[in-house]
Amino acid sequence: MLAREYAEEIIRRLDVASFPFDISLNGVQIGAPDRELQKAAFAVDASYDTIEAAVEGGADILVVHHGLFWGSPIAITGSHYRRVKRALDAGLMLLAVHLPLDAHPVYGNNAQMAIALGMKGYDPFGDYKGIRIGFKGSLPFPMTVPEVARILGFSEESGMRIIKAGRDMVETVGIISGGGGEDVDQAIREGLDLFITGTAPHEIYSTVRENGINFLAGGHYRSEVFGVRALMRMTEKEWGIPSFFIDAETGL
Repeated sequence: MLAREYAEEIIRRLDVASFPFDISLNGVQIGAPDRELQKAAFAVDASYDTIEAAVEGGADILVVHHGLFWGSPIAITGSHYRRVKRALDAGLMLLAVHLPLDAHPVYGNNAQMAIALGMKGYDPFGDYKGIRIGFKGSLPFPMTVPEVARILGFSEESGMRIIKAGRDMVETVGIISGGGGEDVDQAIREGLDLFITGTAPHEIYSTVRENGINFLAGGHYRSEVFGVRALMRMTEKEWGIPSFFIDAETGL
């Protein structure tokens, strides 16, 4: 299989075409169309360090959630130049999938968190420009917020923040990964016990407290490792392509 063929299949499966409003340049950001795909690397961010780790690990493609291009042209200078040059010099393909990898009902960050929590079914939740990118549902049994955080691998080192303003034991949960803190209003309207995201703006604190909901922010990075890891497992299982995950924790 060529790297190009693999990228095309990932783009199709994640229905990238349904997210034209995403400011990320979803799809192949650095091409190596004729390269045979023998090993794949996965990471949350396309930083110099993750590109270097992919190259050093012998990968032919690096699949990321956060790519290099966001909505407008950017000069290829400074650190951006170093990232692009390192990939080009090594013939490494870079494939970025942003909102489609948050929203996917199987491989997405939010669905994978629901699965990790053993939620008893989960439904679309969290409207963003007419598409629901998150999920909501019920836990298999009541849990405390710290228990939920431990299952998801959230910690203070990953930037975790908890606002405890609701029930001690939570059952109903809404999930929107990344910078979804402002969407807590949607969880409040639906009467959920707990809202899970990555990061939160300061101004939502009083809203959370005054509406009696529990709020769990696990860190932007840590809330978005789930999707790329799911793609990695699928790549290994379905195509037998050796793959590895590059964990470059930011603590943010």
